[in-house]
Amino acid sequence: MKKALLVIDLQDIYLGKHYSENLISSANKIISDNIGSTIVYIKNINKLPLNCESLNFAANLNIVSENIFNKHAGNAFTNPELKKFLDSKQIDTVEVIGIDGGACVSLTALGAVKEGYKVILNTEAIGTKSSMENRRLKYFIKLKALGSDII
Repeated sequence: MKKALLVIDLQDIYLGKHYSENLISSANKIISDNIGSTIVYIKNINKLPLNCESLNFAANLNIVSENIFNKHAGNAFTNPELKKFLDSKQIDTVEVIGIDGGACVSLTALGAVKEGYKVILNTEAIGTKSSMENRRLKYFIKLKALGSDII
């Protein structure tokens, strides 16, 4: 198994008051635990100018690689460069953390399954707005049925 950690949308503009204060520290622990693996950061640019400061990753997020891919949609695999990169590293498994469990995290996980990757959803560092909790549950049930691991 050759794994990559995908860190989804942990940006100032999306964090706000909807997520646990511990989300970034939990993400940082998982990032530290994955040093030596391929770590990829996904930035949701949502049709905003690339130099927009609010698109920056959270100030206290541990950035340990230059593997940063932009996306315009929920599923990070809509950027074809992500799959090309992962394939070039012979990745067969992706572990996914970030926000939001009821949207981009689950949509990226589904995209990874569709592209043929084994998926691990690490709930220690997946934030979900309370308004998205029902969607997260539905997505996680579907992902589990597709063979994803939820830890």
